[in-house]
Amino acid sequence: MIKTLKLKNQEEILIALGIQDRKLRALEKNFKVTVFVKYDEDGDGALLSVKGTNSRVDKALAKLQKDLALNAEKRPLDLVKDTVPFANNVVFRPEHARPVEARSENQKKYIEAVFANDLVISSGPAGTGKTFLACACALRALELGLTERIVVTRPIVEAGEKLGFLPGDIEEKVDPYLRPIYDAFYAMLGMERFNSLKYNNILEIVPLAYMRGRTLEKAFIILDEAQNTLPAQMKMFLTRMGIGSKMIVNGDLSQIDLPNKKESGLLQASEVLGKLKNVAFIQFTGEDVVRHPLVKDIVAAYDKWEKKHTGKTK
Repeated sequence: MIKTLKLKNQEEILIALGIQDRKLRALEKNFKVTVFVKYDEDGDGALLSVKGTNSRVDKALAKLQKDLALNAEKRPLDLVKDTVPFANNVVFRPEHARPVEARSENQKKYIEAVFANDLVISSGPAGTGKTFLACACALRALELGLTERIVVTRPIVEAGEKLGFLPGDIEEKVDPYLRPIYDAFYAMLGMERFNSLKYNNILEIVPLAYMRGRTLEKAFIILDEAQNTLPAQMKMFLTRMGIGSKMIVNGDLSQIDLPNKKESGLLQASEVLGKLKNVAFIQFTGEDVVRHPLVKDIVAAYDKWEKKHTGKTK
């Protein structure tokens, strides 16, 4: 048996599903039912389909309707508490993993800048947490209702192998380039929740070329590996921002894969946008590396070698 329940807005969705769908999972477990969620195209409401035996479906729906009715009288406490985006050094609390927190002063500045500005541009070496923290900030914004969807993109720069020679269709060809982003969301959401957000178009992960011609409103938009964009691509990306949206641009100027490294859109953006209001710039260093301790030493060693090498070639 399947019965449905219409949720009219984001507030009712939060009441029924809970943060990170915790209430929904508890409902399924307690009443031994399966619940499917189909979000409206405009993102404001959703339709719940509850599947199970007659009595269990009725009891589950009664519980949902009771929760919604209580909210009509008085807003539940769990909706008004924990509304600060970044508190106690924690930006996001995954259900089955340790809290995502700032591990350095620059990481703290980065998170604070994200929630205080519409555009944040960061640069720094590998392992400083740029991608992971950006994804965590996006999930936190979604959790608090500050955004309605998350869009993550990165340029596809062929290094070594040509896309045309790789096996599979276009989605399979570009999947390895997007894998670091998938890994970040998997770690914080788990496979089931991740797939649910993708299926309902709340989370979209696409190559940068697919962004042309779009206007993204009420969205949290992340551009990763921005050092591999050309100036025209960077401009195209930045002008996708619609009303109520936030953008994060991440990159590492020491890992430019473009034939002409001076043509990096990330390099130019710092010069072009440096004096604009509501735009923040964060510079990470080797001190912010949070991977294996050896990574910090590797970054420092390469920085030292490159400075010495550059000095000899001048």
